[in-house]
Amino acid sequence: MADSELSAQWDTVRTAFGTSIMVDTALSSLAENLDGPVWPGTGKKDTPADYIDLNYDEAVELLNQRGYPASAMEELIAILSETLAFDDPFGDMVEHSDAAAEKENPILENLTKLGIPESYPIELTSLAKDAKEFCALENLVTLAEFAVFAQGMSQNVIVGGDFKTLLNALSHVDEKAIARFLPFRPGQHGLHLVEAVGGVARSLRPLEREKLAGGGDATIETAARVGKLAKYFADDLAALQTRVMRGAELSREVMVLQDPAIEDVAVALIRPLVPLAPKPFKKSGWLGRLFGR
Repeated sequence: MADSELSAQWDTVRTAFGTSIMVDTALSSLAENLDGPVWPGTGKKDTPADYIDLNYDEAVELLNQRGYPASAMEELIAILSETLAFDDPFGDMVEHSDAAAEKENPILENLTKLGIPESYPIELTSLAKDAKEFCALENLVTLAEFAVFAQGMSQNVIVGGDFKTLLNALSHVDEKAIARFLPFRPGQHGLHLVEAVGGVARSLRPLEREKLAGGGDATIETAARVGKLAKYFADDLAALQTRVMRGAELSREVMVLQDPAIEDVAVALIRPLVPLAPKPFKKSGWLGRLFGR
């Protein structure tokens, strides 16, 4: 077969194989599962990942360097092609649909295990501004889109900061790290309004936090952020309003945040959403923690 024809086949098969779950499987193992080609590197640890980022000439050169016969390139193309056809009996190449990609996505699986909605908006997370801007540039609106994008990222794409930290936290189910960016309560399932407002409180400048804790009003921007959370967590808010109407104190409701300074700010941000909540009188010391401030 002419090099030009082999080159065209190689470009097609290597592009398609980039999405295969077999990309890191030994070529000798792939060949054993097929009835046709035999990989000459039996016992070696070559994988498709060694070759698919190379163009035709580069792949041939690497095969030569590894001591393979001249026919190895045709055998490599055949093994990858037949593996793809085996993966997808309805086509010659695997073209994962979005649904299939999501089904195999470990981050989405972890979100399900934790009871975290895939539809939760990136806008409502506590990611830093630069991470949110990156997500906006990539049109990532929800956690599901974040997860699918992360899975499809090339290994050559370097990400850092909050994006990488959240990615690692969701990949390894690090609940404490997840709680830094999502209104998640370690040890429990789902997302919660109080933790979401606590995230807003932590992101404020010290002067604004001090103003709110002292009885002042939130800025228009901060009030708008809390309003969006109230809309998303409408059921949580309704349950909170019912508890307050029955005598619960906001200061006790926010103690799950386990940070007295942030709790004071969270109370100030939540109180306008709960009209029946009275402004508390101050208590100091450990009595204040027990009976409300």
